[in-house]
Amino acid sequence: MKKVLEILGNSLRLALLELKNNKLRTTLSLLGVTFGIFCIIGVLATVNSLEQNIQKDIEALGSNTIYIDKWDYSGGPDYPWWKYVNRPEPTYSEMKVLKATTPIIDKVCFVLNTRSNVETETSVIERINIYGPTEDFNVIQPYDLATGRHFADSEMEQGMPFALIGFTNAEQLFGRAEKAIGQHIKIKGQKITIIGVIKKQGKGIIGGWEFDESVMIPYEYFKRIFKEKWSSPVIMAQSLPGISDAAFRDELRGQMRNVRRLGPKDVDDFTCNSVQDFSKSVSGFFANVSLGGWFIGLLSLIVGAFSIANIMFVTVRERTSIIGLKKAIGAKRRTIMAEFLLESSFICLLGGILGLLMVFGLTFLLTRIFEFPVFISFKILSIALSICVAIGILAGIIPASIAARLDPVVAIRSK
Repeated sequence: MKKVLEILGNSLRLALLELKNNKLRTTLSLLGVTFGIFCIIGVLATVNSLEQNIQKDIEALGSNTIYIDKWDYSGGPDYPWWKYVNRPEPTYSEMKVLKATTPIIDKVCFVLNTRSNVETETSVIERINIYGPTEDFNVIQPYDLATGRHFADSEMEQGMPFALIGFTNAEQLFGRAEKAIGQHIKIKGQKITIIGVIKKQGKGIIGGWEFDESVMIPYEYFKRIFKEKWSSPVIMAQSLPGISDAAFRDELRGQMRNVRRLGPKDVDDFTCNSVQDFSKSVSGFFANVSLGGWFIGLLSLIVGAFSIANIMFVTVRERTSIIGLKKAIGAKRRTIMAEFLLESSFICLLGGILGLLMVFGLTFLLTRIFEFPVFISFKILSIALSICVAIGILAGIIPASIAARLDPVVAIRSK
């Protein structure tokens, strides 16, 4: 153990001595490793942070939830919107039939959504989200209240003129969120009483429900104010525990085809959009982005590896007589080889640490300027250090082998 520590200490000392005596040469060689680590870890950290934030937003859309809509949520540059625009809208009656005929449904609801102005006696907020859900919406799509209460079942059924308001909107209209309870707002000239304020959630990357800037009223009351057909109706269904996403989607698809009396040769005039499928698509996209970062970074690391190898070749030449002296007094080949491999690894680690410092600077700027939380996980740090050690070993293996095979007599006589 003592010998191993001596080799490690000697290698670190020689690496620092090389950096001190040949600042320009060593610094230029480190740049390749530094930039390579910066590219790889910078891309991995940013992509990983972005993916986790988006996945968090997707999870907020509901666990094991299917959205039955006329639109397909897959999107893409070649999205054939003309195929979906003339499809019939989902209806409340279809939701009731699905609830009665699909045994693996745990919860199901019908939701309307539009934009409208919300007024008080002294102020107006223009074009905010107005939601009109049925019962079980808050189970499928959970949200907490900062103050007040939820709708009672009887209020939902009777369509009472009550509302839940988003935290941001409550502050804009009444100064403080808690002051909103019991206050009145007007939507389309209809007077509505606020009974609850939705807890602040913050903005999501993909948008989502944006409850902070919304008003929620019972479905039965919503359809008295707005036309149901033009209010983006959607059916949300959640399966019983233990039912796979694919099996649940297939069951809903079959039931919807029966409800709409579609024949065997008729194409679907609806889409069962799965939250899990959306999540998988996002993961696949970010995996491709990460590959691009790896490709750019590896090119830089290859350049850096050749630079480190060049340093080690020159170092072996400069220390030939010292190597010969060490071998003459009993140093073994593996000891000489280990010293040079460790030295090249230490040099690469120095470049990697510089690259990591640049990445930390990048994450700080992104977090402060764009209010986008970027973090470097322990896994990413481990990858960075492992890459540095691997590059150091690969770059130093040939020079170290040459040093280990030197004849001590010839080496001592060299100048």
